[in-house]
Amino acid sequence: MEKWTRRRFFLASLAGGIAASACRLAGAVNPSEGAGPGQGVRPLIVSAHRGLPHLDAGMAVLKSGGDTLDAVLAVVTRMEDDPLDATVGMGGLPNENGVVELDASVMHGPTRRAGAVASVRTIKNPSLVAKAVMEKTNHVFLVGPGADQFAADEGFQPVKNLLTEKSRTAWLAWKSATAENWRPGLDSPEWKEKLAALLDTPEKRNWKEWVEQVVAHPPTGTINCLAVDAKGDISGTTSTSGLAWKIAGRVGDSPLIGAGLYVDNDIGAGGSTGRGEENIKVCGGHTIVEMMRKGMSPTEACLEAMRRVARNYKPYPERLKTFEIVFYALNKNGEHGSASLWGKSLTGKAPEYAVHDGTKAQALPCTPLFE
Repeated sequence: MEKWTRRRFFLASLAGGIAASACRLAGAVNPSEGAGPGQGVRPLIVSAHRGLPHLDAGMAVLKSGGDTLDAVLAVVTRMEDDPLDATVGMGGLPNENGVVELDASVMHGPTRRAGAVASVRTIKNPSLVAKAVMEKTNHVFLVGPGADQFAADEGFQPVKNLLTEKSRTAWLAWKSATAENWRPGLDSPEWKEKLAALLDTPEKRNWKEWVEQVVAHPPTGTINCLAVDAKGDISGTTSTSGLAWKIAGRVGDSPLIGAGLYVDNDIGAGGSTGRGEENIKVCGGHTIVEMMRKGMSPTEACLEAMRRVARNYKPYPERLKTFEIVFYALNKNGEHGSASLWGKSLTGKAPEYAVHDGTKAQALPCTPLFE
């Protein structure tokens, strides 16, 4: 009979505990529990609403047997490449100094790895740089000039100026509305006509409504995208140009693992768009996954994270009305959900999120915490 030492007994007990924990984790999400129409299917992609036009590209990757991380990047990079999209990548709205700063993160569920970058100023695809950090380094997070230099060393093509004319015009309009020295002089007949002066071509005049909106309600940008394939493997990415007109160097939740993005291949994934400062304080992505681990549906998990955001404003609830935040989630079984802080955004629209269930991409309403 083999002799049992204290060391062998400890190692055997540890191995048994790990195996038991794995079984509990795998069983935390009940495959028989549906979470609503069109849910509980694999493969599946979920994203912020603005990703809707690009979900077909991500689903094509999944249906061809591609990796889930490649699928979400197929969605997000199309937005980063689009100079007309002012929320991410090329043409993103700049900081208060007129400089575009980009942030992104990725998580690969099958290998349990992550990568992130922040304050990138010369590369239009921060999500791909984040992937390179994950694959090519022993680090998780690179920021500022170091992230730009790493990207250049890895062969990414630097962009001289990420600021497009449309975003520059919006930035100048914001400065004229908020900075005394950038307004026309008091003796100028253009004192109340600065915007009209900025929109001095037919093309720019088409931007008038949008410019007025982003000046009045500075957007947070951001695209979060999550995917689960037919085997149940999960990945996610979040990319952003950040809060418009932010202080230079400000970083929100998007590149922070556990806040703007979190993936656990045993359970599911969560992400966020909106006011990053609020999500950072509750680690929303991680909270969502942990709530699903306890058996919550993706929607209820998102709502629990949102309750924690609201709880921070219990002494002054009226301040909740000054910002927006949306959470997104999917679990290993292909169930999905989303929660918004409000039933209507600051611009009066009902928040939606985008879903592709393998048959079609569609927009679905977010479940609001407050109407």
